[in-house]
Amino acid sequence: MTFELRKHLSEEIGFNLMLGFIIRPPHQLLSLLSCPGLRIPRFSVLCAPPRLRTMAVSSSSWELPLVAVCQVTSTPDKEQNFKTCAELIREAARLGACLAFLPEAFDFIARDPAETLRLSEPLGGKLLEEYTQLARECGLWLSLGGFHERGQDWEQTQKIYNCHVILNNMGSVVATYRKTHLCDVEIPGQGPMRESNSTIPGPSLKSPISTPAGKIGLAVCYDMRFPELSLALVQAGAEILTYPSAFGSVTGPAHWEVLLRARAIETQCYVVAAAQCGRHHEKRASYGHSMVVDPWGTVVARCSEGPGLCLARIDLNYLQQLRKQLPVFQHRRPDLYGNLGHPLS
Repeated sequence: MTFELRKHLSEEIGFNLMLGFIIRPPHQLLSLLSCPGLRIPRFSVLCAPPRLRTMAVSSSSWELPLVAVCQVTSTPDKEQNFKTCAELIREAARLGACLAFLPEAFDFIARDPAETLRLSEPLGGKLLEEYTQLARECGLWLSLGGFHERGQDWEQTQKIYNCHVILNNMGSVVATYRKTHLCDVEIPGQGPMRESNSTIPGPSLKSPISTPAGKIGLAVCYDMRFPELSLALVQAGAEILTYPSAFGSVTGPAHWEVLLRARAIETQCYVVAAAQCGRHHEKRASYGHSMVVDPWGTVVARCSEGPGLCLARIDLNYLQQLRKQLPVFQHRRPDLYGNLGHPLS
């Protein structure tokens, strides 16, 4: 998207600062975006209305790093899933993003544990090589939010890891985090989930990784229910927390946004949550509602229904201002309740 188009949309909608965007299919284009001579790309762009802030944002919004959050409906068809994700990643690059986030199970969502194990691959396999080439082609950092990884212990365990992989814009793997909290739950109306039937919990957390958007703390889906993890990541320097997910249709409406906003507020971090959406097959469906939350707890961007992407700008000056004005980490009392979320070594 050109600067002129962005500027026109900003003026047309009436906001001087575009901190968040929503990407929608063309058939959902609002009439306010229709104007003579304006070429609309494949996805239309709408502002996510910002809530009132307690402080002004000093940075020029157009100088801030732009991130893209992709929402997909994975199936057992790995080839088609890659085509869908690649299209969104290329769109994110065209729109000027420096980093694109994919949800948990971006590679596939199988019908049962046996199919999950059969479709899994090692990090050095064909699928990760395709994403490596894609990152290089687009010049884009990628957060691959939950890869079904055959680890080095595959031969002994015959189980996999739920691995969050970060690729830089040269296609190199710069960080991996293996999901530490596995989702073994029984929710009425949503069906049982037994992630441990096919997956091994990761042994450790990963120190935040520096990216063009800021220092990113890695997590996956169910991890968001454990604030100790997010507190450990922020004490290790995280500015952005990532929760790539595949939330269900019952827990999604009840807990999804509440948990993400809580994690943002308590850590004073940006929270980026790419999500699966829709029906994957006859046995499973996901809630969607991918979003970005700022350190004040405001949802600054969210996806509409169905596959697509949303965009948000990351303002680290705003984050630092907020942490100075509301210095909660200086006010903690570990002498009373211990150090919840010990800093990473």
